[in-house]
Amino acid sequence: MTLKKKAVNGLAWSFLDNFFVQGINIIASVILARLLSPREFGLIGMVTIFIALGQSFADSGFKQALIRKKECTQADYSTVFFFNLSVGIAWYLLLLIASGSIATFFNEPELSIILPVFGLGVIAQALALVQTIQLTRRIDFKLQTKISSIASLFAGTIAILMAFLGYGVWSLVALMLIRYVLNTLFLWIWNAWKPSLIFDFFSFKEMFGFGSKLLLVGLIDTTYRNIYLAVIGKFFSAADLGYYTRADQFKQLPSQNITTVIQRVSYPVLSSIQNDTSRLKASYQKLIKSTMLISFLLMIGLAAVAKPMVLTLIGEQWMISAEYLQLLCFGAMLFPLHALNLNMLSVQGRSDLFLRLEIIKKALAVPIIIIGINYGIKVMIMAMIVNSFIAYYLNSYWSGRFIGYSMLEQVRDILPSFMLASAVGIVVWIIGYLFETTPLITLVMQIAIGALLTISLSEMIQLDSYLFIKRTVLEYITKKI
Repeated sequence: MTLKKKAVNGLAWSFLDNFFVQGINIIASVILARLLSPREFGLIGMVTIFIALGQSFADSGFKQALIRKKECTQADYSTVFFFNLSVGIAWYLLLLIASGSIATFFNEPELSIILPVFGLGVIAQALALVQTIQLTRRIDFKLQTKISSIASLFAGTIAILMAFLGYGVWSLVALMLIRYVLNTLFLWIWNAWKPSLIFDFFSFKEMFGFGSKLLLVGLIDTTYRNIYLAVIGKFFSAADLGYYTRADQFKQLPSQNITTVIQRVSYPVLSSIQNDTSRLKASYQKLIKSTMLISFLLMIGLAAVAKPMVLTLIGEQWMISAEYLQLLCFGAMLFPLHALNLNMLSVQGRSDLFLRLEIIKKALAVPIIIIGINYGIKVMIMAMIVNSFIAYYLNSYWSGRFIGYSMLEQVRDILPSFMLASAVGIVVWIIGYLFETTPLITLVMQIAIGALLTISLSEMIQLDSYLFIKRTVLEYITKKI
C-alpha cells in the first residue's frame, strides 16, 4: 500500500473511530444529563485534571519517540511498557495519598472516595500504551475503531442503567472507568503483543532524550487545558463547573476529534518522509488546507446552532452551557492548526523547541486565570480566544522555518475556508434567530440549510480544499465498493 493510500485509509478509520466513539459518549452524556444534575457533572470535572496528568505521566513522551523511530525492537517495546506501567502505578498511589487534600481544596468530601476509584483508569491506560503505539505505527486505525467503539458502547449502556437506578455521580465514574478497562482488555486480546522481561537502559536513554521534553510539553499542555476546570471548581460552584464541562464536551466532539485524528495520522505519515523537504511541505500544505476547512465549518457552525442544540439534547436547565459553548467554539477552531504546526516540530526532532514554545504559551494562561477569577467565566473564555491566536503565531512561525512554509502562506491558504465558513455560519445563525419554532425543528432546519449552502458555495467558487476532500473521499468510496 502506498503512503497516500495508508494516509487516506488511516484518516478514514481514525475519523470514524473518534466521531463514532465520541458520538456514543455524547449520546450517553445527553441521556445522563437528563437524569443527573449539573453538580454531579461538576464533581467529575474537578478530578479530571488529576486523571489527565496521570495519563500524561504514563505516556512519558515515549509514544512519540517510538512512532518516530525507524525500527522498533521487542526490547524497545518492553522497556517502554514496564517504565510506563511503573509511572502509572506511582501516580495512582500518589492520588490515593492526596485524595483527602484534594477533597478539602474543593470543599467536596465525596471526592476523597471518587478519586481512588476513578484513578484506576490511569493504570488501565498505561497497560495499553504499547499496543496503541504498535497499531499507530502501522497506521491501523480500523482495529482501534472496533475496540474503542465496543468499549464505549458497553460503558455508556452500563452508566445509563446505573443513573436510572439512582447511583448519581458514580454512573459518570463508571462511564469513564469501564471504557478504559475494556479498551485495554480488547487491545491485549486483539493486538496479541506481550512484553518480554527486558529493560534496555540504552534504549531507554535514547528514547528519553527525545521523549522527556515531550513529557514536559504534555504535562504543561494537560495542565493548561484542565486548569480552568480546577479554577471554576474552586472559585465558583460545582453546578457552574457542570455547565462549563457540558459546553466543553460539545465543543470537543468536532475540535478535539479533528485534532486527535490529525495528530495520530499525520505524525507517522510525515515522519516517514521527514528527509524529503519538498514532499514534506506539499503534504503538510494539503493537510492544513483540508483540515482547517473542516474545522472552520464545524466550529463556526456549532456556535451558530448552540442554543437549539442544547435545548433539544439536554434541556432548558443547561441553557447556560449554550452561552459558554458559543464562545468556546471560536477559541477551539484553531486547535487542529496548533496540532499540525507542533507535529512538524516533533517530525523535525525539535522537541526542545516544542518545549520552549509550550512554556511561553502556557505562561500566558496566568493572566487568563486571574481575569476569570475576577470577572467571571465568560470573560475568561474570551481571554482564552485571544490566547489561541497568539499561540498560533508562535507555533506557525517556528514550524514554518523548517520547511519554508511561513505563517503568512498558511493564513493565505486557510483564509478562503474561513470566509466561507463565516458566511455560512452567519446565515445559519440568522435563520435560527428569525425563524425560531421548536428547538428541534430549528436545529434540523439550520443544519440542512448550512450543509446545502456549504456545498453550493464550495462548488460555485471551486474552493480547492473542498475539491481535494471531495476527490479523496470519492476515490476512497469507489475503491471500497
